[in-house]
Amino acid sequence: MSEILVVIPARYASTRLPGKALAEIAGKPMIRHVYERASQARVGRVLVATDDLRIARAVTAFGGEAVMTSPEHPSGTDRIAEAIGADFQGLVVNVQGDEPMLVPGMIDEVVAPLVADPGIPMGTLAHLLTDAEEFQSRDVVKVVTDRRGFALYFSRAPIPCHRDGVAGEGGGPFRHVGLYAYRADFLRRFSRLPPTPLEQAEKLEQLRALEHGYPIRVVTTSHRAVGVDTPEDLEKVRRRMAVG
Repeated sequence: MSEILVVIPARYASTRLPGKALAEIAGKPMIRHVYERASQARVGRVLVATDDLRIARAVTAFGGEAVMTSPEHPSGTDRIAEAIGADFQGLVVNVQGDEPMLVPGMIDEVVAPLVADPGIPMGTLAHLLTDAEEFQSRDVVKVVTDRRGFALYFSRAPIPCHRDGVAGEGGGPFRHVGLYAYRADFLRRFSRLPPTPLEQAEKLEQLRALEHGYPIRVVTTSHRAVGVDTPEDLEKVRRRMAVG
């Protein structure tokens, strides 16, 4: 099996919740919860890629590994590409730093197809979407796949649209979960690709891979991602983790 490296991109600046990586939840900074949960997956190494010394110091204080990266990166993907360097040749998992309730098994699920098939450059997760309001929301990214489980398209729009108002065979719709696995050489190549029209229209970086002709394997998971984007999200997670 290829070596598996989890990288958690974390920056201090956030439009809706500045410093959220260091927000305390159940007596620990959020980034520590993410780090510890990621470490429980079947991976070789976990590191935090950040551009802020406060986050790096918090990570090293609890015994984690952190690497400083440029503050100029437009995305977490670019930050991860810098963090892994030019020599690493295994699999890289991008775990968002704002998911303190991450289920470690989700990491195992997303890497499994890449371990089994060396021809797959990139993978991600999705789960069944059952809430009608979320299906219509532009803040919820949806994905449709072909019969082999490869992404056809990601969108903020409600896809697929059932013209007759009845869901078709095969279930769905599916909500995209922003957890990714890459082959290291592909990740470096991907970070150098120019932005694409659909990517810019939807503000979804994964569309860049599809527009350049690279397949993305989508694994269906039963686990839901619980991200923290707003102060309200933070309070909900604090309550859930206090009783869990």
